[in-house]
Amino acid sequence: MSLSLLPRAISLVVAAGILTACTPQPEQEELADVSTTSTSADGSASESVVASAVPVDTVPHVERGTNEACPYLDTQFVADTNGQRMTDQGVDHSFDTPACVFYSYPDEPQAVVMVRNMGSFDEAMQVVDFAAPIDSTSPAEFSTDAGDWSGGRGPVTDSPTGAGSVYAVGKDSTAVVVWSNQEQSVKAETLAHQVIANLGL
Repeated sequence: MSLSLLPRAISLVVAAGILTACTPQPEQEELADVSTTSTSADGSASESVVASAVPVDTVPHVERGTNEACPYLDTQFVADTNGQRMTDQGVDHSFDTPACVFYSYPDEPQAVVMVRNMGSFDEAMQVVDFAAPIDSTSPAEFSTDAGDWSGGRGPVTDSPTGAGSVYAVGKDSTAVVVWSNQEQSVKAETLAHQVIANLGL
C-alpha cells in the first residue's frame, strides 16, 4: 500500500469500528432462573435450574379475583389447616416454583406459600432468615427421608403478609416459607410439611 493511501485505509478501519459500536444490539430478556444444560451418558441434553434470579426478599403477591388453584397444595386442606373459609386464591408465577396465595374474608391473605430454589444452601438460608429473622423467631427443625430441614418459626407482627405467624425452613439449596394470618405457627408448619411432602423435596 502506498503512503498516500495509508491515511484513507486507517480512516475506513476507524469508521467501521465506530459503526459496529453504535449498532444497536438485541436486548436480552431477563430470565427468572439461571440454568445450565448437561449431557447424559446417552448423549441427550437436559436443562436444570441452578438458581433463582428473584431477590431473596421478594414476597409473593396475587390480587384477588384470579381464583387460580395452587398446583401442589389442596385448597380445602389449606382452609381446614388454617381454620378459615377460602374465598379466593391465586398463583404468583414470577418464581420458578410458583408461589401460592390464599384469601379468606380479611384484606390480607390467610396464607402465603413460597418454595425457593436457590443456588446454594447459604442462599436458601438467606431466604429463611429474611422470612423468619433469627432474633424474633424460634428454631425450627425436622427430618424427612430426603434429609434434615432447619430454620425458624413463630408469631410475627410486622410480616410482609400481615400479622400472624411464619414457618421457614431450608435444606440443600431449597427454602420453603409459609406465612399464616393465624398466630399459632403450627398451622404454617403443617402447610409447609405438606408442601415438602407433595413436591418430594
